[in-house]
Amino acid sequence: MDSHKVLNRKEVPEEMTWDIEAIYAAPEDWEKDFAAIPALVDKFAAFKGRLADSAAALRDAIESDDTMERLAEKVYVYAHLRSDEDTRDSANRSRVDRAESLFAEISGKTAWFDPEIMAIPNKKMDELLAAPELSFYKRSLEELLRSRPHTLSEKEERILGMSSDVMGTASKTFSVLNNADLRFPEVTNEDGKRVELTHGNYIKFLESPKRRVRKKAFRAMYTSYTKLRNTFATTLDGAIKKHVLSAKLRNYPSALNASLFSDNVPEEVYMELIQAVHDKLPALHKYMQLRCDVLGLEQIDMYDVFNPLVPECKLEITWDKAKEMVQEAFKPLGEEYCENLNKAFEQRWVDVCENRGKRSGAYSGGCYDSYPYLLLNFHGTLNDVFTLAHELGHSMHSFYSHKEQEYHYADYQIFVAEVASTTNELLLHDHLMKSTEDDNVKAYLLCHLLDQLRGTIYRQTQFAEFELWMHQQSEKSIPLNADMLSKKYFDLNAEYYGKSVKPNQRIEMEWARIPHFYYNFYVYKYATGISAAVELSRNILSGDAKKIKDYFGFLKAGDSKEVLDIMKDAGVDLSTPEPVHVALDLFNDTVDQLHKLLVK
Repeated sequence: MDSHKVLNRKEVPEEMTWDIEAIYAAPEDWEKDFAAIPALVDKFAAFKGRLADSAAALRDAIESDDTMERLAEKVYVYAHLRSDEDTRDSANRSRVDRAESLFAEISGKTAWFDPEIMAIPNKKMDELLAAPELSFYKRSLEELLRSRPHTLSEKEERILGMSSDVMGTASKTFSVLNNADLRFPEVTNEDGKRVELTHGNYIKFLESPKRRVRKKAFRAMYTSYTKLRNTFATTLDGAIKKHVLSAKLRNYPSALNASLFSDNVPEEVYMELIQAVHDKLPALHKYMQLRCDVLGLEQIDMYDVFNPLVPECKLEITWDKAKEMVQEAFKPLGEEYCENLNKAFEQRWVDVCENRGKRSGAYSGGCYDSYPYLLLNFHGTLNDVFTLAHELGHSMHSFYSHKEQEYHYADYQIFVAEVASTTNELLLHDHLMKSTEDDNVKAYLLCHLLDQLRGTIYRQTQFAEFELWMHQQSEKSIPLNADMLSKKYFDLNAEYYGKSVKPNQRIEMEWARIPHFYYNFYVYKYATGISAAVELSRNILSGDAKKIKDYFGFLKAGDSKEVLDIMKDAGVDLSTPEPVHVALDLFNDTVDQLHKLLVK
């Protein structure tokens, strides 16, 4: 295949695509299950008014709800995976729209459930929780009861449930605009060829050893976003307003508090993360100065932040080689893990290549009754191999959680969602460092580790701080327009990167291309996740059988315990900023190691 050509979906070899037919062999099978869901909703609705009758009745109602949700998730996952293959395909998009509309309808028809449980008198609820019939569901019921102050009346919950599809318009508009309608110009690559700039190959351009290539790609990217700055500001403002409105309606003190509530994570964890990163900004500034020294520049620009500092060690990696690299890297986790990992390739969990209209970026997605699929946009860079390791971490976390837990407790909380993925990246880094004696390759890998820690702790915390500011403005009824978003982002970016980085005005538009700003306080979890991963990867590489067993306990835990307790059992206390400090001390030490190799 021509690596510079953006393929159409039908041109991608089958072995490089995921096997979605393992969920439904044909669209007709999907239609059959889609049509079966309303009857399951009605069956669940038959329990309305009966939840307090007996422990057995409440148990049966929960089981009925799980059965309905399990099939609905399967239907939705198939629809969105198929749509992400080519976001321009109207039939696939229509299937997603139908599934989302059905979910909104389900939300409306099942909105009575939580309020009815909340209305059960405390004495009666204590009796129900003590009954053996509810022993399995006791933890989730107690967690639900914790949200009593934030649960509305049945009528109000029904209105919110029915409006969920409409309330998601801003996010959906951004997704279609960003992935399907927005087109970028052609850019001359380092070989002198004109190549269409895409979301998928943008980082590859920024990794080019030729500064003119990086500069042109950077300008092309942000010029394209600047032309639509007001539209992107409107969609983002709409998404933030939705988060704020939802928090107010449910009586949370803030949107941040509302987003952290489900994970039972104190606001202090979020705020202490930002403070811990600010405390360690001098280490990031030292790294930026090192980049200046190595590149021979008084100041670097924002398009100089991603390129490897050892360009002669630039690696072009085939897909087969990438698979081999991750399989070797994960051997410290043991034979069983590696055997299960191989299923990802043997059973075609992975959609590998970029194609026209395909959703940008990468993710792991699936449900209890499907493979834990991986979407990639693989271009053969070392960064792509680390992305593969990262997404495999997500998928293996889901694999073990689904294998160990019943459906009701199988989905792990978002707060720990980035732990297994970043642990895998650190294991890959260790493997590659041990596999070479070449100082240039070692320097390349140290640079990559620094960029991983920079991108996952510093960068994501910068995003988290910006996200917090946006919500605070919206909570003051201050509309978010393009001018104020750009000014705040530009100032924050300058503070994080320091005086060694030229304050390029174009970076002010970076907020427009970050889909995570629509996810409601998600990005901080990348930073806490990799901070935990630093400790966990060290435990795994120590060869200590107990520590490795504790790590598998984390992979298998699902939602069977509170997330902070799950992490403590695995050996990391995320209720304190200490793991963040330790991870950024590693960053600082790595800067020093790289300095010794590159600055003689």
